[in-house]
Amino acid sequence: MSVKVRELKEHFDFDVLCGDEKALNREITIADPNRAGLELAGFFAYSQPKRIVILGDKEIEYIKTMTSEQKKKSFDFITGEKTPLILVTNHHECPVELLDIAKEKNFPILRSNQRTSRMTTNLVSYLDERLAKIDSLHGVLLNIYGKGVMIRGESGMGKSEVALDLVRRGHQLISDDLIDCYLIHNEIIGYPPKLLEGFIELRGIGIINIRKLYGSSSTLPRKKVDFVIELTSWDNAQEYDRVGIEDQKYECILGIEIPKIILPIRGGRSMATIIESAVTNIVLQEEGYNSARDFEQRVLSLIETQKSESEGDK
Repeated sequence: MSVKVRELKEHFDFDVLCGDEKALNREITIADPNRAGLELAGFFAYSQPKRIVILGDKEIEYIKTMTSEQKKKSFDFITGEKTPLILVTNHHECPVELLDIAKEKNFPILRSNQRTSRMTTNLVSYLDERLAKIDSLHGVLLNIYGKGVMIRGESGMGKSEVALDLVRRGHQLISDDLIDCYLIHNEIIGYPPKLLEGFIELRGIGIINIRKLYGSSSTLPRKKVDFVIELTSWDNAQEYDRVGIEDQKYECILGIEIPKIILPIRGGRSMATIIESAVTNIVLQEEGYNSARDFEQRVLSLIETQKSESEGDK
């Protein structure tokens, strides 16, 4: 994944101080920028040349104290072939010596009128999303009680029907059938493909527009994936967790372990109600209450009481 300097310039409306169309085609592949303090001081070891170089208040002031030879050496280094661009913040004037070297190399120098700290935050947020790892997964993503719930399962399991029932109960749809998952800030963020945004496919009926049926508040453009619910066919020979004290299961998405619940489907089970209950139970666990552990403790207490009463009768 990469972002061209031109795209960055257009998104933030930067001033172009140096660089023609070819220069603006340079590619950015790393989101984190580099404050060029050590490079300006002449220390080039361990430098990461693929990062955007930012010159803020401190850097501009420090450059004023440098000798011509120091400037030439440092500016030649930070305008290297691997460096995508230099960004001057807070509407500072670009040092003349730097501009001269950049013009010789046709190196892009852009300028922002924002403060360095704010610009850095906005820059990293934008590039994190644009450069994020992506994977597309089959399933349905909904916002249920504030939690991003991805419902997965084999084709024909009724995922879309369950999603429609949940939307009718007031929950929100993010994506049906296909979910574009991005790794952003060590979180998995799910988006709908543009073509499918706001739609659900129901076998026997076809494509329906959720926004038209239930209003614009029935959908969301994106949501962090908090956990996965996998729907499976009921198997009488299969042992299912009936208490909820088994080890937590996970599904790995783009290297991130997402908690997973396996729910078997059988006639007569209201899956929307069960999923709502599962989400509520997880919220309670996050708040420190675990129903399964509470029940287990009651059973142990009852056993202990019966044991004491039995010993007392002897």
